Amino acid sequence: MKCGYVALIGRPNVGKSTLMNHMLGQKISITSRKPQTTRHRILGIKTSESGQIVFMDTPGMHQLEKKALNRYLNKTADSAMSGVDVIVWLLDGFSWHQYDERILSKLESAGLPVILVVNKLDRVKNKDVILAFFADAQKCFQFQDILPISALKSTNLDALETSILNTLPESNLIYPEDQVTDRSMRFMAAEIVREKLTRRLGDELPYTTTVEIERYEEQQNITKIYAIIWVERSTQKNIVIGKQGEMLKKIGSDARIDIENLIDQKVYLQCWVKIKKSWSNNERALQSLGFSEIE
Repeated sequence: MKCGYVALIGRPNVGKSTLMNHMLGQKISITSRKPQTTRHRILGIKTSESGQIVFMDTPGMHQLEKKALNRYLNKTADSAMSGVDVIVWLLDGFSWHQYDERILSKLESAGLPVILVVNKLDRVKNKDVILAFFADAQKCFQFQDILPISALKSTNLDALETSILNTLPESNLIYPEDQVTDRSMRFMAAEIVREKLTRRLGDELPYTTTVEIERYEEQQNITKIYAIIWVERSTQKNIVIGKQGEMLKKIGSDARIDIENLIDQKVYLQCWVKIKKSWSNNERALQSLGFSEIE
C-alpha cells in the first residue's frame, strides 16, 4: 500500500485545517476566520483501499516573532517539514505574497516532493489567470504537481488525494485503520472550546487566550469536562464572561454540542475564566499550558 506523512504548510489562514477536515470527511482541526487558529501539530489519518495518508496540520508560517507564543508557532510550523514524505503547500489564491519567498527557500532546503495546491478556486472566474499563475509557479520550483482546489466546497479534492498517494512510498499501515488522529479527547475538547471562543469573540479578543482542561471524567452515561479559559487581563476576562455571564454560557453551549457530536455521548461542560498575566510571552507559562511539544 501507499502510506506516509504529508505536511500541510502555508501562511496563516489559507485554509490548511479546512482542507484536512474535508479530506478526512470529519472535523479534526478547529477553524475560524482569525489567523493562527491552529497552534499545535495535529495529525489527521485517512485510510482507504489505496493506502493511508497521515496529514500533518500545523500553524501558519508567519514573520512576526514578538512573543514566545509566536516563536513557538513558527518552530512548530518549521518542524512539520522534518520526517515527512510529501509536502503540500497551500496558497489562498492565484498570486504570490511577500512571505511566500521565505517558504520557497525552506522547500529548497527540505529536498522533498512538493505539491502546490491553490485554494479558493471558486472565487476565480477567468481560467487564463489560473494558467498564467501555474506557468509562473513552474519557473519558481520543480513541483511534483500543481492543483487548483476549493477546500470549503471540496472541489478537486479527489485529484489531490490521488496525487498524494502517487507520490507516497509503498509501506505497511502506520496507524490502525480506524484511527483518525493522534490527539486525545481531552485535547480535542480544549480545542473545541477555543474554537467557539474565537468564533464568538475573534474581533474583540487578541491571540492571548487559550484553554486548559482541568478535569476530564468519563462516566457510564455522561462525560464531565471542566475547562479553564486563560486570558491575560481583567478586561479580557470581562469580555469572555459577558453581561451576566451570557457570553460564557453561549461559548460553553456551542462547545458542548460539538463535543457531544464528537464522542456520541451526553456532556456536562463547566467553563471558568482566569487570568495569567503575560502567559503568551512566558516560556514557562507556555509549557504549563501544553505548548512544549515541538515535534
